[in-house]
Amino acid sequence: MSAKTLYDKLVDTHKVCDLPGGDILVYVDFHIMNEYTSPQAFSGLSTKGVPVWRPEAHLAVVDHVNGTRRREGPDEASKLLISNLEKNCSEHEIALYTLGDPRQGIEHVVVPEQGLVVPGMLIACGDSHTTTYGAYGALGFGIGTSEVEHLLASQTLRYKRLQSMLVQIDGPTAPGVTAKDIIMHVIRTVGAGAANGFAVEFAGSSIRSQDMAGRMTICNMAVELGARAALIAADEVTAQACLNKPHSGQFEFDVNGWQSDEGAVFAREVIIDGADIEPLVSWGTSPDQSLPVSAAIPTERDMATPAAKTALKRALNYMGLQEGQSLSEVKIDCAFIGSCTNSRIEDLRSAAKLLRGRNVAKNVLAIIVPGSSATRVQAEAEGLDQIFIEAGFEWRPESGCSMCLAMNDDVALDGERVASSTNRNFEGRQGRGARTHLMSPAMVAASAIAGKLADVRHYSEMEE
Repeated sequence: MSAKTLYDKLVDTHKVCDLPGGDILVYVDFHIMNEYTSPQAFSGLSTKGVPVWRPEAHLAVVDHVNGTRRREGPDEASKLLISNLEKNCSEHEIALYTLGDPRQGIEHVVVPEQGLVVPGMLIACGDSHTTTYGAYGALGFGIGTSEVEHLLASQTLRYKRLQSMLVQIDGPTAPGVTAKDIIMHVIRTVGAGAANGFAVEFAGSSIRSQDMAGRMTICNMAVELGARAALIAADEVTAQACLNKPHSGQFEFDVNGWQSDEGAVFAREVIIDGADIEPLVSWGTSPDQSLPVSAAIPTERDMATPAAKTALKRALNYMGLQEGQSLSEVKIDCAFIGSCTNSRIEDLRSAAKLLRGRNVAKNVLAIIVPGSSATRVQAEAEGLDQIFIEAGFEWRPESGCSMCLAMNDDVALDGERVASSTNRNFEGRQGRGARTHLMSPAMVAASAIAGKLADVRHYSEMEE
């Protein structure tokens, strides 16, 4: 039997049958939905008179449109989305973590912390960052509304098999370098969209040394490469992450076998030296437009093609920056820690370690939104909330996507510059005209203190 990649193993074990045109039908072990991407799917089922086939294989979470300030409820449009989800889940007997539920939070934070993902699973969700679950040696990918409807009705999906890409990162990384820097470095090296049509497997000692939170950050942002799937081989770190969770045992698992076989062939391989990675910040409007914070913004002379020169001009015009400008001189208006990429307890701890005994710079609005209610409770039990509050951060009591995509009242204003732990720096992503600089939570904390883009390595005395 020929050697298989982890991706091919996952697809093969979930394949139901071949379909005309070269696609296959796959069985989905678990499906997650939210209030924003599910209404049309339920409406379609209602119109056709079709029931949900396996209600127990689905989970709904309110996270996209809800406010994060307890004193303010959702606006009318958001209330309608939430009430529709509550109605649909009640009608179809689907589990729902809605507002006020102690399990509520961002879907890709909630599912792992509840123990609802294990190696070998296939998970789908109407959200592109479902690639997060690849950190567990599971296959996760985002789907569209029509696919959500089909999945609710049949627990299956039409699927086009991808090619496999290996990203091998070996060697120790320097102090101050986090999982966020690793994946931003990969995106910068490979290019945004360069993994279209690929499932990307991350391997090497730099990846194996990451804890589960770091692995989830890496797989989460792999979608910015264009990858529809991201994977990390299951190991003992994975096994430990599956234990002692509220739903541990709901899905049986074994880490053995959920790795690529020795000799497995990948359509493309990328080799990166972990020692080459530095703490990064994005300077443009695409996740691959990033540099070490100690660097200067590129100039037109640095661009090899007319298209790259045009992209540079457009990005700098939107971001209000100049060619050759030093990144460390760029002042910020806002600092945000949150999102499905970097709002877990490990992310909060890393930022709090740096903030302890320090203060946010004047004129900087600093906000932190824990990724889930359970994360918030744990952080408060550890006293992290007080560290953030005393430093000058707003500690938000409700969890949600928040300023990552500005679908609630957490919106940066036109022209405001945000140091952000989120995953996308597209034009308008955090608000119309908002200017986003992506970085790790610790880098956000450093920038909040400095009032400008700052190097976390300047606060090395905070490291234990």
